[in-house]
Amino acid sequence: MVLRLRIILFGVLIVLVFMFIGGCRKTGLWLVREDVPMHADAMILLMGPFPERVLQVADLYHEGITDNLIIVYESMGAYQALEERGATIIRTTEQARDAAVALGVPDSCITMLPGDARSTLDEALAVSDYLAMQPGPDTLILVSSPAHMRRAYMIFKTVLKRADLNTYVGCSPSKYSSFNPDRWWRRKEDIQSVLSEWIKILNFKIIEQGKALVSN
Repeated sequence: MVLRLRIILFGVLIVLVFMFIGGCRKTGLWLVREDVPMHADAMILLMGPFPERVLQVADLYHEGITDNLIIVYESMGAYQALEERGATIIRTTEQARDAAVALGVPDSCITMLPGDARSTLDEALAVSDYLAMQPGPDTLILVSSPAHMRRAYMIFKTVLKRADLNTYVGCSPSKYSSFNPDRWWRRKEDIQSVLSEWIKILNFKIIEQGKALVSN
């Protein structure tokens, strides 16, 4: 009887282990949220590794999905000290804008928002403030790297809902990224991306979500 019970418990343990492994393998796919509406009032280029994201922005524009692009100025950190000492610095945000223009997105279609953003939450708050003063836009598309997409969606939905903005948030992960959601555990960079995103998602749920609620 004892032996049989041990065999059953061992079998249950094996099943749980396989379920856990299977779930971990699918976590890469879960992070990559994709939901591109037929038309949107604007797309939001989230800052980070911008080359792959700008390429995605250009594709959406040329496909006619939206002809408005919003970019929030990111924090320059120590770069500001360089400028104060006379160094000429091209801000990363401006490089992203210039790259979009070079790929055919008219400068007149690009809105640059002040924000000194240090995080996706800061970008969401800046966009929320902008939309509150711009009645009309009700459909947005977030453009970012694949692994970042789920967290970005969570943050924007939380911030916009708290601001009483009935805004649909679509997601367009860059297809130019090297991230492989199906086999993320086989590549060091992908493993780092997945682990980093999970830590940041937990941080948002436990800490930053409160900041988002208070800020609005």
